[in-house]
Amino acid sequence: FEGIVLVAINPYEQLPIYEQDVIYAYSGQNVGDMDPHIFAVAEEAYKQMARDEKNQSIIVSGESGAGKTVSAKYAMRFFATVGGSASETNIEAKVLASSPIMEAIGNAKTTRNDNSSRFGKYIQIGFDKRYHIIGANMRTYLLEKSRVVFQAEDERNYHIFYQLCASASLPEFKDLGLCK
Repeated sequence: FEGIVLVAINPYEQLPIYEQDVIYAYSGQNVGDMDPHIFAVAEEAYKQMARDEKNQSIIVSGESGAGKTVSAKYAMRFFATVGGSASETNIEAKVLASSPIMEAIGNAKTTRNDNSSRFGKYIQIGFDKRYHIIGANMRTYLLEKSRVVFQAEDERNYHIFYQLCASASLPEFKDLGLCK
């Protein structure tokens, strides 16, 4: 393992530290020249990709509700902005467009978070020779299968289970082939 480590705390409210001007402030800077920030981590990965012409990884880890998904969104916004594609393709929005569907299938209420993701995400962003974003791919892994048959006290199954139960009386439900 080689690289920098950033410990971020989810403030549970919007702060003006993720705006476009902050992205530009961190772009082109060296790690340590500015305050620790997700944009500093993203800039270092971007610079190393361009300098060494090698794939880079950013691992976002933490407990439920720690802000992992939000941190990943901010890193993607940074890449889209410095990669010259923020206004052209809005890659952040496209990569995360499937979020509501994925949340229904893979999120559940836990004791710590009402909308906790029970799977991991691997987001791969492709760049061209000029280091502009040309595409992205998101994969999920390690779906918590035990939740289907067992939930701890004060927890729930996946959201999709309750959404299906609530819509069982709708006419289009029979077209899903879930009835006997």
